Amino acid sequence: MRHRISAGVLALRDDRILLVRHLRPGVHDFWAGPGGGVEGFEQLHEAAEREAFEETGLRVKARSMAYIDELVDRTGRAVKFWFLADYVSGEIDITRNPALGESIKDAGWFSEDSLPEGYVFPEILRDGFWQERQKGFVAPIKLPLRHSIF
Repeated sequence: MRHRISAGVLALRDDRILLVRHLRPGVHDFWAGPGGGVEGFEQLHEAAEREAFEETGLRVKARSMAYIDELVDRTGRAVKFWFLADYVSGEIDITRNPALGESIKDAGWFSEDSLPEGYVFPEILRDGFWQERQKGFVAPIKLPLRHSIF
């Protein structure tokens, strides 16, 4: 079984969260915080910040780990580390992503009551995230192991 380590950001700006839309018609359509695979000797938070820049053109600063996420699909198992992050600078630009074959088609900032329709990853963004944010995320939360849809 193949294993993958990845990191992502739950970046906040003015009580809104940054999400990117991954769309491959007939394959998948979901919104998620920017993120991706860790490269070489990169630290997890560095990978998360780099991925946010590559996918959106925005500079963000990772603060603390919010979630540890485990996913299994037909190709293997992935562990994703989600970091709370703050917006630093830039404007959303999804056209400069260096990743070949990336399926990002849109990005935006969303409040708790204006999350996009459809699937949002991680799913906890639809409910528990906002309550944990108010509490201050005392420690990283381990999300349940589940099958990936993408």
